[in-house]
Amino acid sequence: MAKSGDFHRVWAFIRHFFTSWNTTGEGIHSPYLFELVRFILRDENTYYCFADIERRREMLLACDDELDVVDYGSAGSPEGKHITRSVSEIAQTHLERAKVGQALFRLVNWLGMHEQRPLEILELGTSLGITTSYLAAADSRNKVTTLEGSEAVLKVAQGVWKTLKLENISWEAGNIDTTLLNRAHALDLAYVDANHTYEATMRYVQYLLPLMTTKGVIVLDDIHYTEEMERAWKELKNDPRVTTSMDLYHVGILFVDPHYLKRHYIIRL
Repeated sequence: MAKSGDFHRVWAFIRHFFTSWNTTGEGIHSPYLFELVRFILRDENTYYCFADIERRREMLLACDDELDVVDYGSAGSPEGKHITRSVSEIAQTHLERAKVGQALFRLVNWLGMHEQRPLEILELGTSLGITTSYLAAADSRNKVTTLEGSEAVLKVAQGVWKTLKLENISWEAGNIDTTLLNRAHALDLAYVDANHTYEATMRYVQYLLPLMTTKGVIVLDDIHYTEEMERAWKELKNDPRVTTSMDLYHVGILFVDPHYLKRHYIIRL
């Protein structure tokens, strides 16, 4: 089974490499999306907080502390499954890549600049809090709410945020299938990195779509990680409420602005 999954990811990467545009925005008709790709996804500047966040990542990768983790994704029950995992193992397998976190930082900056107000951001799947840090560091006025299944993992993330002096993050531990239902206000950005199954991904996004503001975006992690994640991505980008989508291989971005034409872009991050 593992070999089959590895083969799928290799094939998905090759397919993406040869079908994507190594673009600076050419071919994108919307001026807003053109600028987003050209100045956000292609921005190679290093911002003030990147080094501090990446130092926290390195410390997590070197930490051998063991945690009693509650896993709801593979448990198949509302109570979840308790497993023992080291912080370093979680960091190696679950932390988002630096370039993706930094692209999210730029995306939040971009949205805030155009909306000219604090943003409402929701993250599904905190893990050890590195991606949350990128989302929160973009602007201290923004409100970032993050949902995590395991309280032990969330406590480690809280230590990361405290060290980084990020005070605009709120959190909730528990089964995301339940805690997500408490979110009823409008969202500017939702980042989905929780249960990587077709059923859960579809359920999360179907719940989130009506909550998004006009310029709001939903970012999905690991859209090519498995065949069922690819199936979810294909169905969601064709949802009539989604006007434009961008496939960056590691993540996919869904736009709901009704002023956009129905388009799908494959772009190298």
